[in-house]
Amino acid sequence: MNPLRSSAVPPTEGDSHRLRVATYNIHKGVRGVGPGKRLEIHNLGLAIEALDADLVCLQEVRHFHHGEARRFQRTSFGWPAQGQADFLAPDGYEVAYRTNAKTRDGEHGNALLSRWPLGEVRHHDVSDHRFEQRGLLHVPVQWQGETVDVVVIHFGLSHTSRVRQVERLGDYLERTGRRDMPVLVAGDFNDWGERLDAPLRRHGLERAEAPAREPAARSRSMTFPSLAPVFALDRIYTRGLRCTSTFVPRGSNWARMSDHLPLVAEFERAT
Repeated sequence: MNPLRSSAVPPTEGDSHRLRVATYNIHKGVRGVGPGKRLEIHNLGLAIEALDADLVCLQEVRHFHHGEARRFQRTSFGWPAQGQADFLAPDGYEVAYRTNAKTRDGEHGNALLSRWPLGEVRHHDVSDHRFEQRGLLHVPVQWQGETVDVVVIHFGLSHTSRVRQVERLGDYLERTGRRDMPVLVAGDFNDWGERLDAPLRRHGLERAEAPAREPAARSRSMTFPSLAPVFALDRIYTRGLRCTSTFVPRGSNWARMSDHLPLVAEFERAT
């Protein structure tokens, strides 16, 4: 039995017309620094299974890293032989991954895990300067007989960079998408000041929030830092879909696996 399932997202009660989407910055599958660094990728696999999401949008996903593989090869479970996106995908899910950043020992990027069939996988570089390598992972998903454009993002650390990346996202969607196609943009926006809603709205993207949201409910969407979440850096924006609920799993098991908590939202077709 998955020990995280009881503290994860409530069941969908068999409603196949709702699309459950999760976004999760997995911090490259490790936590801590120095001698106290620990491997969490195996626990993250249980966590993703427990989310029971149709689409899982992941950031800071390792494709490979020679140094970490050497460090953890003698631990009880060891560093996975495959890339983290493939390793984390539950049985039956399709996987899309593209690299954002290359380092001396490896590379990492964004990934999408999907219960539904995937179309052509695309990557668009939105790096704002040479010190931060950033990209968009764009994948059309075939859901309930229609195509949903899914974009996984991890924006930069400065506000000016993020504003320019929003503009590049909007321009990219204008060039590659159809205006009548539902869109989901999910990931780590690094938007500490909560100032990106308006720029994204200008491109037709609305922040996913449950209906009649009360101030107390807003705190439940805080995902960073995971031990005492006070920032809503992890978000989902949409066009053409209606958000019916949002949820953030809580508890010590979830807090230890990454410096972010996952954000989960459910959607239905907009009327």
